[in-house]
Amino acid sequence: MFKIAQAILFLFPAEMAHNLTMTLLNALYKVGLISNRSAPKKKFEIRGLTDIPFANRIGLAAGFDKNAKYIEVLHALGFGTIEVGTVTPRAQKGNPKPRLFRLKKDKALINRLGFNNHGVDAMERRLNRLHQKQASSTSFPVIGINIGKNKSTPNEQAAEDYVYCLDRLHAYGDYFVVNVSSPNTPGLRALQGKDSLVELLTKLQEVNRIKGPKPLLLKVAPDLSDEALLEAASVVTELKCTGMVLTNTTISREGLVTSSHSVDAIGNGGLSGEPLSLRSSEVLALIRKVHPDMTLVSVGGISSKEEGQKRLELGADFLQVYTGFVYGGPRLIKRLAEL
Repeated sequence: MFKIAQAILFLFPAEMAHNLTMTLLNALYKVGLISNRSAPKKKFEIRGLTDIPFANRIGLAAGFDKNAKYIEVLHALGFGTIEVGTVTPRAQKGNPKPRLFRLKKDKALINRLGFNNHGVDAMERRLNRLHQKQASSTSFPVIGINIGKNKSTPNEQAAEDYVYCLDRLHAYGDYFVVNVSSPNTPGLRALQGKDSLVELLTKLQEVNRIKGPKPLLLKVAPDLSDEALLEAASVVTELKCTGMVLTNTTISREGLVTSSHSVDAIGNGGLSGEPLSLRSSEVLALIRKVHPDMTLVSVGGISSKEEGQKRLELGADFLQVYTGFVYGGPRLIKRLAEL
């Protein structure tokens, strides 16, 4: 049934198919035709996040549910943790369409969405309503919130955007992820430099301590050199942040089965899916070797239970998927939840 539905949806442009799928699934959930597949929330030990009750080790990566609209139905499909966002202080439309493309031969996507989202106000309203339901629920997902800056905010003022998001949404996230690694906001990746990271994470940790510490993780790009990755990890450790999310999408186009002509026609954007698997695994192994006690979330190219098991053996504390879910559907989540 999933393959038939997928074949029909793949006839539509990728972003349209995504919106149609989630609107339909949400409607089916609300009328009771999709029931919660997750076991009641239990204490599943995750390094550095031991106060958070995880139901399993599989999470949805940021970018799929940018506006926290679909948390309940996604949880019903088996995700133990859902990372919403990236959210920015003010709503923004993102980059011009089309901006999401399938590379079916590679089981990959290219996106240049550009942090399109409804802004902090809208997310706060939705999470507040969900927060009220949580008190009476025996099964509820762990919620991560991925925060970023508006495109119009210069890098010199970027910290203000991140601080604003953390301050406004602090009560609603089980953990927070600092996104300085998307390739689709001009200049954003420059914030991965040591001096910029120290300034940004220092200010975020100040707010975090005042409001009552929540786990804070840094999401980095796979395109950084090993030296730069280790430097970023050292900053995370020095400033007593919880850990890292490894990794965001890549601007590399190496090793694709899809013809270079087709890829060039798509243009710029971040590549996700199976082609990212090798580099994402390398980055995970690199950081785990040097930082054995850091909380590490592995994302990028996880499209099978076997790949998920490999990441756990390399030292991941839990896993996230996005493109794997697009191509593998709920069955993949069910299998990964068994790990």
